[in-house]
Amino acid sequence: MQVWFNHGKESGPWGRKITALADVARRHGLVVESPDYRHTMDPDERVAHLLARRPPSGNGLILVGSSMGGYVAARASATLRPAGLFLMAPAFYLPGYEGDVTPHCANVELVHGWRDELIPPAHSVRYAEQCRARLHLLDSDHGLASAVTDIASLFDHFLGRVTATG
Repeated sequence: MQVWFNHGKESGPWGRKITALADVARRHGLVVESPDYRHTMDPDERVAHLLARRPPSGNGLILVGSSMGGYVAARASATLRPAGLFLMAPAFYLPGYEGDVTPHCANVELVHGWRDELIPPAHSVRYAEQCRARLHLLDSDHGLASAVTDIASLFDHFLGRVTATG
């Protein structure tokens, strides 16, 4: 099984959150990939870039995304049908992010900061309600930097559930 990380608009493929979560995935014996999307700020071009990299589909894949990367992961799920989506402060219901973000998998989990200054936590509440996803609201801002340890623990439990059923 592989975990593909999708970074946010102004971050990079191996930022602090992705590095911490990649360590968790490796401890589960999973292969990790983290494409570099810094060549474009267009979210749908990032989706095309991910799909062009040809990740595995179905039960062999878990998609993780932060902010714009959450949008990318959710959009790509329509094609890739992953075993799971783990989304952090996803860029949903915003101008410029109008694509269909319906999750195409059974295991969806979201983490969002109560003090997010860019994307209201209510957006993740709305999404989680629509798709009956697990939702964790933490005392952090958009970058979730103050909550990396908590997120890593949540991701560890998420991987345990997804790999047990996949």
